[in-house]
Amino acid sequence: MRQPSVRARRVAAASVSLVVAAGVAACGPEDSDAKGSGGDSTPHKGGTLTILNSQPQSDFDPARLYTSGGGNVPSLVFRTLTTRNRENGEAGAQVVPDLATDTGRPNKDATVWTYTLKEGLKYEDGTPITSADIKYGIERSFAPELSGGAPYLRDWLAGAADYQGPYKDKKGLAAIETPDERTIVFHLDKPEGEFPYLATQTQFAPVPKSKDTGTKYESHPVSSGPYKVVKNENDGEHLVLERNPNWSAATDAERKAYPDTIDVRSGLDSSVINQRLSASQGADAAAVTTDTNLGPAELAKVSGDKELAARVGTGHFGYTNYLAFNPEVKPFDNPKVRQAIAYAVDRSSVVNAAGGSALAEPATTFLPNQKSFGHTPYDPFPAGASGNPAKAKELLAQAGHKNGLTVTLTHSNSKDFETSPEIATAVQDALKKAGITVRLQGLEDNDYKDKIHSVKSEPGLFLAHWGADWPSGGPFLAPIFDGRQIVKDGANFNTGLLDDKSVNDEIDAINKLTDLDAAARRWGALDKKIGEKALVVPLFHPVYKRLYGSDVKNVVISDWTGVLDVSQVAVK
Repeated sequence: MRQPSVRARRVAAASVSLVVAAGVAACGPEDSDAKGSGGDSTPHKGGTLTILNSQPQSDFDPARLYTSGGGNVPSLVFRTLTTRNRENGEAGAQVVPDLATDTGRPNKDATVWTYTLKEGLKYEDGTPITSADIKYGIERSFAPELSGGAPYLRDWLAGAADYQGPYKDKKGLAAIETPDERTIVFHLDKPEGEFPYLATQTQFAPVPKSKDTGTKYESHPVSSGPYKVVKNENDGEHLVLERNPNWSAATDAERKAYPDTIDVRSGLDSSVINQRLSASQGADAAAVTTDTNLGPAELAKVSGDKELAARVGTGHFGYTNYLAFNPEVKPFDNPKVRQAIAYAVDRSSVVNAAGGSALAEPATTFLPNQKSFGHTPYDPFPAGASGNPAKAKELLAQAGHKNGLTVTLTHSNSKDFETSPEIATAVQDALKKAGITVRLQGLEDNDYKDKIHSVKSEPGLFLAHWGADWPSGGPFLAPIFDGRQIVKDGANFNTGLLDDKSVNDEIDAINKLTDLDAAARRWGALDKKIGEKALVVPLFHPVYKRLYGSDVKNVVISDWTGVLDVSQVAVK
């Protein structure tokens, strides 16, 4: 798991997100039927879908991508063993079979997972897809020159920690067996009940060894999905996809593949994207975006226009923005100081700074408030929507600071609102009411990331955010609170430096569960236990509000990605 980049937030990232979490299920268009606006809502095949994005769809190689990288575009070309359920809201947070016949068959302790491929699977050139191709696709993702994808496989596969990919090590990964052309078996270092989620990552896309061109593969990867790449200019700035004639809908229950052509235009200014989608002229009438939100001013304008309001998709992705403490820096080594700050925070002002209630929802739990994450409603330091400065002062006095104290809050100067000066100022103003003087330390984005992700330089108090690679509590809680994931000489995300044996043991116990509903309940209980330690102060969950063109039909937005699913879209 990693903190998403803008591309990953996809949400992003990208993260996403960057891809976002909220208390209600994701849904389709505002004031409409989630099938598109105007006229016949029945989806039909044909036409060209245009995708207008800010971030280029770069590194278009399954080894280098996250599943949801660049929105949903990669999933049009790369099929994987499993995939996300392509449905609106909560139902879309489920994992379902893709190339495989099921979501995987574990042994008793979930250390061995077996998959069987469906019959009749073919690449764009008509050759059959085999289990050996999936193994090879995974192995090449270990090559240093193809880095960038999800890091889990190196940690999860038995004996894979030092593997350098098939270009250097011809023996391959012994942890992956392919006893026949349709069977693939994975041997893991430890129990992993969420392996079906991992199998949605693009590293599980098949790559025929004879067609592998190394770092050049991204320019024309061999398609296993409904579309093939016919043009890739300027490393994903302009990507054109056309139908893969050898894809069979009979083997793919998830992708609808209505348009004949997908034309992806990236590197555009966000205001230009929203202007073009709003005007919806020419080809832009059949256009969508997978990475560009409406801002507060734009949303106010759109909300006043009934036709435009009917073309706004609302999405929620597993994502939390929060205040992070380093308890090894005074005065944050005192739990009562951390609790005082939790009581002092005014979430209503933070939400306003993030764009208002349409674009952000207040958070009191670290886990996003969706069922798939195991969300359990709680507030260990209940202060209401506007904070409780009186309670904060009381705790400060108990901590030996009856006359208040002065602290520094580190944030990014980036336009990314999640860690922006506006959010920092809202926190500063709230804490002032509790007698806490906050000095703001704004850094350029790269300097900010370097500082907060280094154990040696991590500040005592800073703004942070986290998004999940799949909708579960595992990739949300473990990277931030598992003591064994503290990285002292690299990028560290366990900002509270928590190394609690009971927490670590519970993470291990939940990871053994293959009943994902039971696991979700355990993640929720663990979130509550950790929340009482006051190592973070959850602030808000962002919400995606995105326009789409007037000729776009069959809008589906799941709680997995929070963005319009381009595999479902039809155009007039």
